[in-house]
Amino acid sequence: MDEENTLQHVPSRESIGKQAAHVPEIDYAAEKKLVRKLDLHIIPLFMLLYLFSFLDRVNIGNARLYGLEEDLGLEENQYQIAVSILFVTYLLSEVPSNLVLKKFTPSRWISFIATSWGIIATLTGITQNYAGLIVCRLLLGLVEGGLFPGATVYLTLFYTKRELALRVGYLFISAAIAGAVGGLLAYCIGFMDGVAGQSGWRWILIIEGLPSFVLGIATWFLLADSPDTAFYLSSEEKQLIQVRRARQLGQTASAQEFHKADVYAAFKDWKVYAFCVGQFGTDTMLYGYSTFLPTIIKGLGTWTTAETQALTIP
Repeated sequence: MDEENTLQHVPSRESIGKQAAHVPEIDYAAEKKLVRKLDLHIIPLFMLLYLFSFLDRVNIGNARLYGLEEDLGLEENQYQIAVSILFVTYLLSEVPSNLVLKKFTPSRWISFIATSWGIIATLTGITQNYAGLIVCRLLLGLVEGGLFPGATVYLTLFYTKRELALRVGYLFISAAIAGAVGGLLAYCIGFMDGVAGQSGWRWILIIEGLPSFVLGIATWFLLADSPDTAFYLSSEEKQLIQVRRARQLGQTASAQEFHKADVYAAFKDWKVYAFCVGQFGTDTMLYGYSTFLPTIIKGLGTWTTAETQALTIP
């Protein structure tokens, strides 16, 4: 039955040939202007979302230097467990998050998860023990896991296949920017150590979580659910997006719909697992370096905590 459902929406060679013979005409100057407008309204928002989500994941590394382990009574490898356990729920939430993305609409769902992780990241700063830290990290991974795959799916609604790679690359640029911003913020916020009787690590987590909360609320209003509902597009530009989509090879009306058979097929595709292995290696270096860089630098010299935070910026 699954194979039959899949075959119903997989274009045949004959249909692809017919499509190629009836490719809609397009105004390339108007298309270039459209892509610039999409980049202006979509990419900065997602770059900020991913920057703050990355920052809220790894700022525990900056917070460590201000007495996090001592205040919470962490022993042996408990800190390392708290860092790593986030990715358990992060991984488990990615697929389910995308499955409900269309049902709840992108603006509402992405706004919800961004606001949620902002609240959780902020409340992590008031946790009092190891158990509380673990709960916060698990919940943080649960809501943050849907952002990157959700953003990738969202971009396919507006961009062609040839344009996607560059736009996804922008998200990784924001991750690199987050590393520098995180060090700078930790350096500045660290001087609040002792303010209101609270340790510097608490202020780092509390203050750095607030922008995500604010941006999450703004996302509800700034993010369009589809090209048809994009307030910044004219009727001609919305029509142009449909023409661009129709020009893509293998494009059919059914291809825009959700099919469970496609999900099952993805789980059976060896290429998905090969990509996972490669991504695992990349993320191990990315998050290992980003999270533990303050600790590594601290161990290389006799710098003060503030100086160590400043050295993470470059």
